Amino acid sequence: MLKVALVGAGGKMGLRLTNNLKNSGYLMSYHEVNRTGIEKLNEKGVNVSEAASFIPEADIVILAVPDVALDKVSSEVIPSMKEGALIVTLDPAAALAGKLHQRDDISYFITHPCHPSVFNWEPDESAMNDHFGGNRAKQAIVCALLKGTDDDYKTGEELAKTFYAPVSRSHRITTEQMGLLEPALVETLASTCIFVIREGLTEVINKGVPAEAARDFLLGHLRIQMAVLFNELPGAVFSDAANKALQRGLKEFIRDDWKKVFEPDNVRDQINSIT
Repeated sequence: MLKVALVGAGGKMGLRLTNNLKNSGYLMSYHEVNRTGIEKLNEKGVNVSEAASFIPEADIVILAVPDVALDKVSSEVIPSMKEGALIVTLDPAAALAGKLHQRDDISYFITHPCHPSVFNWEPDESAMNDHFGGNRAKQAIVCALLKGTDDDYKTGEELAKTFYAPVSRSHRITTEQMGLLEPALVETLASTCIFVIREGLTEVINKGVPAEAARDFLLGHLRIQMAVLFNELPGAVFSDAANKALQRGLKEFIRDDWKKVFEPDNVRDQINSIT
């Protein structure tokens, strides 16, 4: 039975992981310094342990802390880990920014949830309402081995499948590829576009369109537009009128150089800004 220490167990991500790990086959210890986080763990029947007593004996240490804290936390935790242990982080940013404390005698594994797809289907409503994943709705995950062996990767992936469960697929990619996915693709690009769409909804409501009508109209069209663009309806295409509107929109408010968000220097700047 592997010994796993979860650092930041009472935070937003930590609590989600705790829900799946507390009844798993791992020998767990939970570590949290924030009073509110400790209280939330206690409400789940989880007791917080002293890091100094458990981390040096752990086979795996999970750092479930915000990107901005990983520099400080990793420099406190990683030096006390035993030789041959595995450190797991939930985001590539700190590693790519060079802010993850380094040791030559331990291994590094990074994993991140894809979250349930907008085209996901679940047999009951409670699972359909699990938008984040890791509770009832199935989701894919991405995993990267920053340093270590294939056996280390398998150990990390098995753990990730446990704390992100239920998992439909696990994709092995590189740390650099994970950085292209987040922050570049899903945060810098996709979040911005979706935010603008949401602002557009507010604008048409302010111009007099009934709010419920506008919301229903937009969300219904978003579903079919995404189904066409992401090939969920093979062979389906936009109408000629819709394509003309699309081309006009691209010219009016999309910059020609928008793909620079995926250039290495730009991705590095994005990562530095969030770490």
